[in-house]
Formats: sequence, structure tokens, C-alpha cells
Amino acid sequence: MCGIVAYTGSKSCQHLLLEGLKRLEYRGYDSAGIATIENGRIRVVKTVGRVANLEDKLEEVGGLRGTIGMCHTRWATHGGVTDPNAHPHTDDRAGICLIHNGIIENYAALKTYLQEKGHTFSSDTDTEVLAMLIGELYDGDLEAAVQAALREVTGAYGIVVMCEREPDTLVAARKGSPLMVGVGDGEFIIASDGSAIVSHTSQAFALEDYQVVKVTPTGFRTSTIHNVPVTPKVQQLEIELEEIELGGFSHFMQKEIFEQPKALANTFRGRIDAKEGKVVLGGVATLAKELIRARRTILLGQGTALHAAMIGEYMLEDLAKIGAVAEYASEFRYRNPIIEEGTVAIAVSQSGETADTLAALLEAKERGALALGVINVVGSTIARETDAGVYLRVGPEIGVASTKAFVGQVAVLTLLALWWARRRQMSADQCAEMLRHLETVPEKIERILAQDAQIRRVTEKYVERENWLFLGRGYNYPTALEGALKLKEISYIHAEGMPAAEMKHGPIALINDGMPAVFIANRGRQYDKVMSNIAEVKARGGHVIAVATEGDTQIAKHAHDVLYIPDIPEALSPMLAVVPLQLMAYHAAVLRGHDVDKPRNLAKSVTVE
Repeated sequence: MCGIVAYTGSKSCQHLLLEGLKRLEYRGYDSAGIATIENGRIRVVKTVGRVANLEDKLEEVGGLRGTIGMCHTRWATHGGVTDPNAHPHTDDRAGICLIHNGIIENYAALKTYLQEKGHTFSSDTDTEVLAMLIGELYDGDLEAAVQAALREVTGAYGIVVMCEREPDTLVAARKGSPLMVGVGDGEFIIASDGSAIVSHTSQAFALEDYQVVKVTPTGFRTSTIHNVPVTPKVQQLEIELEEIELGGFSHFMQKEIFEQPKALANTFRGRIDAKEGKVVLGGVATLAKELIRARRTILLGQGTALHAAMIGEYMLEDLAKIGAVAEYASEFRYRNPIIEEGTVAIAVSQSGETADTLAALLEAKERGALALGVINVVGSTIARETDAGVYLRVGPEIGVASTKAFVGQVAVLTLLALWWARRRQMSADQCAEMLRHLETVPEKIERILAQDAQIRRVTEKYVERENWLFLGRGYNYPTALEGALKLKEISYIHAEGMPAAEMKHGPIALINDGMPAVFIANRGRQYDKVMSNIAEVKARGGHVIAVATEGDTQIAKHAHDVLYIPDIPEALSPMLAVVPLQLMAYHAAVLRGHDVDKPRNLAKSVTVE
């Protein structure tokens, strides 16, 4: 969630900070701010709205010229969307300035303590409390004051702090909210995401939970909050600059939809041996014996990742014959879940930082489950907390509404299911056939993308309707959920996804004349049942948009509009069926004039509950 960028070095840093902040706009926010130290004094400029608003305000005040500074995009938690609640926050005595991602859970008690000490607050945020606490504890050593303050804090944080009395020093720390440090030549950049660093240096290291780093232009020191020195591993950033630029597309979401064939080719590379009927997953090879003996799998996720997990549930039971259940991570962590011997917990997350999914995974591990990760971001917290896992390799996903990460998650879960199936009961010939079909998915997605103009025309017919249904059966029930979520996220049209059979049990009452009902009606075991559901909707005046299999000439007689996908085994069809739904959502948002990549109220990586 939110964005953090901070710099210390020899350059005037306003432009650098704002450039980095713009690269983090996709993470979701409602206000922005910047601070530098100039002539020994902190200067802060902040405002509600977009980074462009902040740039306007900076122009009004003549800009900032410091060579040390920090900036932030806030997504409101404690306190409304106001200028005083925007970051950075300062204390009232010691010249402390702070930016913060996360939530300080015991802020109320700390605030009472600080008020009793005579401190005066100017915002409603938990972050200002932390700034005041560091100021209260400051005695000439910023690093020591941050460490001491964090020992009193309960909650999650990714923070960067500077102080007027140490005008070339930044101190950063994390627990549960990602931060990385870019290492340059006489300069350092601290950010919540590598995309804000990559244009300045390719060398960086990530902070671990409860770690603190002190940075000056001459070097850095890393320790724990208890001042125990640690040695971080400086690594090459895997992000390429062109991956986080639009490259001729109008929006990142559009770019990422059209990147899906290439992304999946990267996912499959080196992992498929169709000739031998083998799946090669080096990430789980060391745990092969334990996984083969597994009796039950629990797939954990939120939002789009949960929909991918639900498809994984179907595949693990259908192909690998392993009991599986997909769970909302946010609900799992607060239940008293039964974890039996032989249980494998699979965390599905694009960012690898999703707070609910991480907490659910740790709960499952605590109760004895073997932990696997299906993650996109290398070195993320969930990736580090799992016993093993498989990376998506789809590249950075900037658009808030996930597209290529979803198909990447489904693809990896397919590979994992086939890996398991081959070791349990599936023959080499059966596995080889599935893998040959799987290898065709990128080319088949290309054929769907070629229908973009037609999909836009169909969307245009219904874009003013405020209520839509998305219906599917079997493997494509979760795909229907994902299609509805995409439409809601970026076009703000109310949409419900559900199993097609569930419609008769209440939701059919919603159908009125002209209501769009999107059916995933590709050829499969329940095709005839879906056709019956289509008839029920048409009989009540609904307008049917069908996603159907190429060559199905009959469905045009029953649907008002048909979008075709290539034929493929049913288990693999979600990776194709979702593409026209992604494009419909994208075009609906554009036609309605919405900000596709930065939908209201949403954040890319949800690192708080």
C-alpha cells in the first residue's frame, strides 16, 4: 500500500523524489507530500489528491532544494483525507520528520502518554504519534531514538525518518511493510518498491522485519531494533526500466493485458518437458517427498489471488486427486482452523506482501502445515516465510486491477497440479498431452487479443447499465467471479459473479429488461446446463453476452453477443476465458472516463488489515 521514496546524497532531490513517487502511484493513495532539509531546517509541502497536485503546490512555494528528503503517497486509515493528515509528519520539539506505511495499533495509548508529556498534535493520524515518540526519545542519536521508539510500538510499519540536527542522515525500519535500500555511488534511495529505485541504481537490499538502517552519503549501517548489527545481502534488482514504462499503450492495465502471452511464455520457460510428460519445478524439488505424501491442501488468498486459488482447488482435486480448499485468508486467520498431518498451505499473492495472506500462512505454519508460495515478487515477505514455492515470472504489474498476475497464478497452479498428479497417479502420456495444450495458451491468448476492437464494441452497447451478472460453472465459476471483480474495480459498475446454477436460488429476481449477463459458456462437462441457464435469463429480458468456444455456431442463436475463445481442455480454459472479461472491464472504465490504473479507494498491495 502507499508509496515511500527517500534520498540522501549530493543531488538536489525534489525532482528525483517526485519521479520515484510517480512510479509508485499505481499502489493507490489519496494524498501526497514531500519534505527536505534546507539550511538546517525541515520544509514540508503536502496536499490531498494526486502527485500532480503536489507538483502544483511546490511550484507555488518555489520548490524545495535540499539534497536529503522524503516523499509519500498516503491511503487513509487513521484520520480523513485532509492536508494535515497527509505525510510527512513532524514532531513539535526535536526537528523530526517521518513518513510511514502501515498501522500503529497502540497509537491511542502512546498518544495519551505523549499528551501528558506536553506534546501538541495537529493531525488525527497514528503516524504523527510515532514522530512525536521518536522526538520525545531523541537525545542526539536519531538511529537510537528510532530503535527505542519501535520497541514500544505494536503494529506494522515501513518508516523513513530524518532530523534537523543530523542533516545528511536517513533512518528507515520495517515490520510487515516492505522497504528496500538502493545503493548508489555516494547516494542512497529508500523506497517501498524497486520501481522507484531502478532508474538510479541496480543494486539494492530489502529490510527484514524488525530491522533498522541508518544511511548517510558515505555509507550505511543495518541493525535490529535492539541494536544488534546485521549484514544485508545487496543484490541486483530484477526489474528492467522498460517493464515499468507504458511503451506506447494508453494505460498500464492495457499493456499488462497485452503482455500476457509473453508473460506466460516466461512462466513456462524451462518448466515444461512435454516430450517426457514432466513438469520441472526447482522451487519445490527439495520437498518432493513431503509433497507427494500430502493429504490435503489449503490455498490462501484475497481478491484476484483467491479466484486463482479457487481454480487451483479444482485442479488439485481433479488432476492430482488431492483434497483441496480455497480460503479467504482474512477469515482463515481468525478461525480455529484444523490443520492435520500432511496438510500443505499454499499462499497465493502477486506482491508477496498481502497482510491477511501472510498472517494466514503463518497461522497454518504454526499449526504444522508445510508452507508453499505462489508469488510474483522475488524476495517478498511471503516468499521468505514459505518452505518452498514457485515464482510467477510475469514481470512487474503496475495496474491496480490485476491481469497478467492472475493468469500467471493460474498457470503456476496448473503446473503445480500436474507436477503433483504425475507423481501420484497420472501417466506420462496423460501429462504430456496436458502440457502440450498448456504450451499453446500464449498463442491462443494472442488470438483473443486480436478481437479487442469487437470486444470494445460489445462493451459499448452495455456500458451505461449499472448492474451486471457474471455466471460460470466448474472451472469457470471462479473466472466469473474474477470478471465481475475487474468490472467493479475500475468501471465502478455493480457486478456480481456466481455459479450459474446459483442464479435460480434468489439472484434471478434481479434480472430485468436489458440487464447484461455474461456467461462463460465454453465447451465442457456442464455446457448443456449453462445453456439452460442462458435460456432462463433470456426469458426474463436479460441480455446475454456469451464467452464461447470457437466453432460453436449454435450459441449465437441463444446469446445477444458472442465472444469466442479457442478450444482447449476445460481445466486450462480459465486462462483464455478471463481475457475477454479483462478487456471488457478495461473498455468500460475508459468509456466511462475513469482513471484505469488508479481506481478510487484501491491500493495495489494491501499491507494492512
